[in-house]
This record gives sequence, C-alpha cells and structure tokens, in this order.
Amino acid sequence: MTLTVSSARSPADRTPADGAPADGAPANRIKPARPPLSIAGAAGRVTLAAGGLVLAAGAAAMLTGHAPHLARLAAASPVVQAHLAAAVAALALGAVLMGGVKGVRWHRRLGWTWAALMLAVAGTSLFIGGFANGRFGPIHALSGLVLTLTPLGVAAARRHAVARHRRTMSGLFVGGLVIAGLFAFAPGRLLWQVFLG
Repeated sequence: MTLTVSSARSPADRTPADGAPADGAPANRIKPARPPLSIAGAAGRVTLAAGGLVLAAGAAAMLTGHAPHLARLAAASPVVQAHLAAAVAALALGAVLMGGVKGVRWHRRLGWTWAALMLAVAGTSLFIGGFANGRFGPIHALSGLVLTLTPLGVAAARRHAVARHRRTMSGLFVGGLVIAGLFAFAPGRLLWQVFLG
C-alpha cells in the first residue's frame, strides 16, 4: 500500500501566484484591476491646466475692474450660442466620464450624450465663419476630424475594443475640447471679449 501526499488544491484555492486565477481561467488572462482614471493622468492634467486658465481669465477680468460682458454672448448668433452651450456641456460631461468608472451602464448612457454633444460642437463650428462666409481655417479641419473620429470611437466601444475607444475619446476630449477651447480665449475672439475685453 502506497500513501501519496498531494499538495494540490482545489481551483477555488488557487491564486494568481499559483499561475491561475481562482475561477480556473488560464494564467494569461489575469489582468490587474485598474483604478478609475485619476487626475494624475495626462487628460486630467490638461483639464486642470484648462480649468486654471479659465480661472485665470476670470481673475484677470476681476482685476481689470469689470464683470464679464454677458451682453456680447446674448448678442452672438444662435449658432455661436448653440456651439458654446454644447461645448461647455461636453467639457463638463467629458470630465465626469474621464474621471469615472468605465464600462458601467451610466458611463455608456452618458457616453452617447457626450458623443452627440461633440457632434453638435463640431457641426455648429462649420457654420461659424465656415459655410456662413466661405472662410475655412484650421479649426474647421479639427471639426472634420471630430465628426469622423466620434462615430469611430463609439463603434470601437460597441465592438469592445476598449483600448481604441479610450485613445479615441481621450484624444477628442483633450484635442477637440480642451485645446480648441483654449484657443477660444485668444485675443479678439468672443470669449476673450466677454471675459477680458
């Protein structure tokens, strides 16, 4: 009679250190849990910088001794007003989406709203100095890029191509909203006139 001592454990007792997860899946499928995007990420730093510039613009307006010229916003064309409203809403919602947990139901639902807002921002920008008077510039090329990449980013999410979706949407947020939004504060532009003019 031979007695064999086995150190084998049940699959429920196995840990990633044993080479396989507790559910018995192959070891190559182990993925470390990712925390939600932190403010330390590149998009977070850009968003903080943009927020700092907006606060600086507000502080500069207070130092110049006048309140923002909101009448200039009211006097702007409906297309400009719609563009600005969609951009502000997309920036706020995008910050929530970038900082929140990914893949959950509310992320998907708000993501559809954000994509629609991005399309509205890009679409209305084509009628600000573009189709309206035949003058197209680099910002209109960016609008074309946003109109192309937004559906591609949504399609990537629907195909569960998470890395492509993350890259596309992060790029749209940083390039299409934050950086383009900073150019809206250039001297002579409407937001410059509202806050600093």
